Amino acid sequence: MTDTTRLLEGKTTIIYGAGGSLGGGVARTFAREGATVHLVGRTRGPLDAVAGGIAAAGGTAEVAVLDAVDEEAVVAHADTVAASAGSIDVSFNLITRGDVHGQPLLDMSLDDLARPVETGLRSNFVTARAAARHMVAAGGGVILHLNSGSSGGQAPMMGGTGSADAATEALMRNLAMELGPQGVRVLGIWTAGVADTLTKEKLAEVGGDDVPDPEVVAQMIGEASMLKRAPRIQQVADVAAFLASDRSSGMTAAIANVTCGLVG
Repeated sequence: MTDTTRLLEGKTTIIYGAGGSLGGGVARTFAREGATVHLVGRTRGPLDAVAGGIAAAGGTAEVAVLDAVDEEAVVAHADTVAASAGSIDVSFNLITRGDVHGQPLLDMSLDDLARPVETGLRSNFVTARAAARHMVAAGGGVILHLNSGSSGGQAPMMGGTGSADAATEALMRNLAMELGPQGVRVLGIWTAGVADTLTKEKLAEVGGDDVPDPEVVAQMIGEASMLKRAPRIQQVADVAAFLASDRSSGMTAAIANVTCGLVG
């Protein structure tokens, strides 16, 4: 008999960066799997668009406009969600960090190197801590994070990305150790070059104006991967839904590799 139970039925989830292409895809998948989704970001328009699509599909979504590095705003929002819903079951930080690629480290400014490290570490700590306080009180929950899997320093010209990934992973493993006895699980996802998130504008933000077209970049990623294709939003979102669900209850301090084998 096929189990048709939705993975996240009745779960209260917060997604930071939910107005972006990846955040929106995760939010729609979580809602489809039965979660009430709280969409957080700095710009209302994209959040409202995601929320409208979720509502049209029969799901439930709430919108909050705030910056995930604003400690007071994040804590106040988490407190409000927990008070109204009774708990926070899942928190997932997907905000952008301001990474800069394509420059040798010797030519890179300190600000460009440090920005993804500081933004990634601060936003992951602030959002995880705000949710975890409520999760500990409730006896369980899941904190998710995402990075490119570059912490091993395998690729050149990646600026502060590897350092930011390593800092985030260390933080999350420490959180997993401290929160595990209280029933809170901490899990991550590696992904890079998600094909249907690539636009000329986004590529230029990271790599400058001379980056190739998105189709060319996706092809290059695919050729370098073991599966000979770039990952897609839905593949990342499906893995995130599994990790957020009780079906992954034996997992913590682990990272799922959704790079199609680009990172091995």
